[in-house]
Amino acid sequence: MKSTLKFLKRLKSAVFHSIAFYPILISLGFFLLAITLLYIENLKVIDSIKNKVTYLIVQDNETARTILSTLFGGILSLTVFSFTMVMVVLNQASSNFSPRLLPGLISNKKHQIILGFYIGTILYTIIVLMSLGAYGSSNNVGFSVMIAAALGAFCIGLFVYFIHSISQAIQIHNIIDKIYKSCINLFTKEKEDQEKFDYSIEDIPDKFWKIINSNKTGYYRSFDQFFLMDSLKMEENIIEIIPYPDQHVWKGDPILRIEKPITKEELESLHVCVYILSNRHEDDSGVGGMIKLTEVAVKALSPGINDPGTAINAISKIGQLLYEALQIQPKTIISEKNCKIKVIHNKIPAAEMMRIIIEPIRQYSKADSSVSYELLNALIFLGNSKNICSEYKEAVQSEIEALIHDLKDNITNNNDLKRILVLLNKQS
Repeated sequence: MKSTLKFLKRLKSAVFHSIAFYPILISLGFFLLAITLLYIENLKVIDSIKNKVTYLIVQDNETARTILSTLFGGILSLTVFSFTMVMVVLNQASSNFSPRLLPGLISNKKHQIILGFYIGTILYTIIVLMSLGAYGSSNNVGFSVMIAAALGAFCIGLFVYFIHSISQAIQIHNIIDKIYKSCINLFTKEKEDQEKFDYSIEDIPDKFWKIINSNKTGYYRSFDQFFLMDSLKMEENIIEIIPYPDQHVWKGDPILRIEKPITKEELESLHVCVYILSNRHEDDSGVGGMIKLTEVAVKALSPGINDPGTAINAISKIGQLLYEALQIQPKTIISEKNCKIKVIHNKIPAAEMMRIIIEPIRQYSKADSSVSYELLNALIFLGNSKNICSEYKEAVQSEIEALIHDLKDNITNNNDLKRILVLLNKQS
């Protein structure tokens, strides 16, 4: 039963995040609108409206058919052109920036809503066209045709907005800013979640009675306490989740530690609680957003692109995000309402963060004095900050030393090297 609920929960999430969700929902609304308008077409209320705006009501069926056919063909062409343009934009983003940016561009809800209005209007015109002559030449759909014309004009307005939106969405500084704002919100939420639960880490024992191994290979995503058995929820126990979110685990690797013995049924419920996916999804992860910015910076530094300005912009945002991320405690202890069990969630270690976020940029920028200057400046800012957790500073200092070593080996101009190394005087 728990496994079925978990499957349904994942299916619900997949449906809501699908690119087709909003278009299908909006198209269904237009379908119902067409049926409703055709049903009330000859009501007295509608007739009174028709008499007031007779100059907007089409009385002749052939004229109505011509108008609807024109609208159908025009909006269909508009739809094809618009989303051919989207494919071109996605291809450009993948080639020039990073393939990891594609899910964010595809899932843009504004573009999905515009697609829904296009398809919905096409569906509406088809239904009204089908109704013409259905009851003989006396059938009057003038009011429905007027609404169709209004929808066509609205679609033209949406097309103008779409052109503006897609031209803004593909600009790299807007992409970087969007990722930055999303990550800031995620890190702020993480810090607020930690403040809700003030359990002391020192109160948690270092030794656990049982280690539970993963039953599948993939990327650890989350732990859902909803699927815990009631016997586990009501017992004072402690569970620690060993991997951090988005960490890859192999089948048989340790994934959970639990303080007290549990039954076989409770063990199975723990496996149900653990989400391990085959693909790495990072749209709801602050670290995932920083990885995207890292890839943008690395791509910008490649010989084919050679855009140090974009790399510097990305490094500036990464430095600010790391400042927020390194203020989060390495462990979060959560105990939900009406639940005695405590669950310890591990955050990504600072050393690992330096490896996957800073190291790739360091490797690509070690011969570029301007980009290296910004990278070192960001690291020194982190190292001097009093707000980040003290246990993280060693990893930051180690990365500074690695960067200095690479710069001395790769920058041959002494003047350029001196301009960079003078930043070390900022360290206290």
